[in-house]
Amino acid sequence: MPFSDLPEHLLMPALRQFQPYAMEKDGQQYVALRDPFVLTRETIVIPPNVFAAIQLIDGESTIEDIVKKSKAKPEQFIDLLKKLDSVGLLWGPTAKKLEENAVATLQEDGAFPIRSSGSLGESSDACRDRIKKWFDEIEDPEFDQPVQAIVAPHLDYDRGWPNYASAYYAWNGSEKPDRVVILGTNHFGNGDGVVLSTIGFASPLGTCPIDEEVVEKLTDTFGKGITADLIDHAAEHSIELHLPWLQYCFGDVPVVAALIPNPLIEMIEDDGERTSTEEFINKLREILSDIGGRTLYIASADLSHVGQQFGEPRPVDEQRKFDVERHDREMMAKFIENNANEFISAMKWNNNATQWCSIGNMSAILELVKPSTIELIDYRQALHPKGVSLVSSCAMALL
Repeated sequence: MPFSDLPEHLLMPALRQFQPYAMEKDGQQYVALRDPFVLTRETIVIPPNVFAAIQLIDGESTIEDIVKKSKAKPEQFIDLLKKLDSVGLLWGPTAKKLEENAVATLQEDGAFPIRSSGSLGESSDACRDRIKKWFDEIEDPEFDQPVQAIVAPHLDYDRGWPNYASAYYAWNGSEKPDRVVILGTNHFGNGDGVVLSTIGFASPLGTCPIDEEVVEKLTDTFGKGITADLIDHAAEHSIELHLPWLQYCFGDVPVVAALIPNPLIEMIEDDGERTSTEEFINKLREILSDIGGRTLYIASADLSHVGQQFGEPRPVDEQRKFDVERHDREMMAKFIENNANEFISAMKWNNNATQWCSIGNMSAILELVKPSTIELIDYRQALHPKGVSLVSSCAMALL
């Protein structure tokens, strides 16, 4: 077999994260492999039987083992590996170079481009009209003191708008803050510490710049480790989906945007190169206190993810919906107790049974803001019509 001529990273290949989705062409079924980081504009499309072979590329099996298990023709499998490598879907020097080029382009542009938020509307006016309509359909929560921070979803707008609107209602029409801190979830990235953005974010309503003074002080403190995985933001929607709501309320307000790791997963190696959530929150709180001004805070958080789409064996039925809501309300009650350690402990105790994706930024927001009280505004479940998935979300106010 002609394996000896291959570069080292193809001899024991390892897949980067990708998103498979089914598609049909000329009456035939295929699987498309979407790169969430969009390192290239090309999408690989393969037959289902080839997709089964790709799933054997785990970074622990040699190419010989994979060919043997999959019964693939060696030459064809080598061609497939080379194609995957060329678009950056395999770990190795090609993906590293593509990532470096992508980051350089982003830094030159000065902002992440419009992606998920583009679903809001085709023009700025259309987006504003849609947000206004949603605000008009929400009741005033009537808080008796200023809202310092909110917990709001990063679900798509069609399913998540009631909780976006409920959470942002208290800020609509209020005085523009000096900055907004947005804590997101790292869904696709590989950074297992905090990942801070050093560039702004675009949406259909404009571009929110970073707060340069705050970000500079953070990078001076933590060095390149806190920004080394900047590309993670390119694949992420949990920051971007909040921008139109902020821009509707305040215009292009400066932001401090960071992706917060899951506290239930240990760091790969505590070698000092990564920034822990505790280190980041303590330093950010100190910096904001020294700089002064008015800061608002967002924890971009979806809750449960259940059903076949998320690895469960059966569709979501009424009993499952009931059980998920009961569990969600128990965990939200723990959050409202305003003790980050107890909230994390509760999630550890039940092994995050319904796959909450934002335990990290929710616990971090408690430590960062230290609110006097927390109020639940709304809770929703978004159920797929065929029951293949259910995602729950909430709106909360930290006062």
